[in-house]
Amino acid sequence: MKKKISSLPFNGTPEQEEKLKAVIEANKSDKSRLMAVMQEAQEIYGYLPKEVQLMIAEGMDVPLEKVFGVASFYAQFSLTPKGEYNISVCLGTACYVKGAQSLVDKLEEELGIGLEECTADGKFSLTACRCIGACGLGPVLTVNDEVYGKLTADDIPGILAKYQG
Repeated sequence: MKKKISSLPFNGTPEQEEKLKAVIEANKSDKSRLMAVMQEAQEIYGYLPKEVQLMIAEGMDVPLEKVFGVASFYAQFSLTPKGEYNISVCLGTACYVKGAQSLVDKLEEELGIGLEECTADGKFSLTACRCIGACGLGPVLTVNDEVYGKLTADDIPGILAKYQG
């Protein structure tokens, strides 16, 4: 699955930048620490936007292409922000054959975003995952840590309503 790049404007704070610069400073002499720096940057910002990747590349003295390559290759890194409520739809085989794609379609319609995107207000983000181990409940989605199973597209508006209040 190709990762999307965020189209939302970058909203980093001076405090976040200060933290990242301290992490880079502590690790810049050892290029093998690039992934560790990227992990800490994602902890600070919640994702790795282009602006953060550029700070890491310049601070670690590595090409931006290398930082982007690592960020886009490893599943642990996100190039898009996560919303206050991250909705993840399981697209593993059991959930998929039970209709998970219809859940994704309805969520995209209701939220006005696609997979790997975040609503402009930062309230919801939508992701897909591969098997969460609740195959008997398929199709399944999670909202942060809450699991919803045996769903149909008709269940989506009610689920979203719980978090819109």
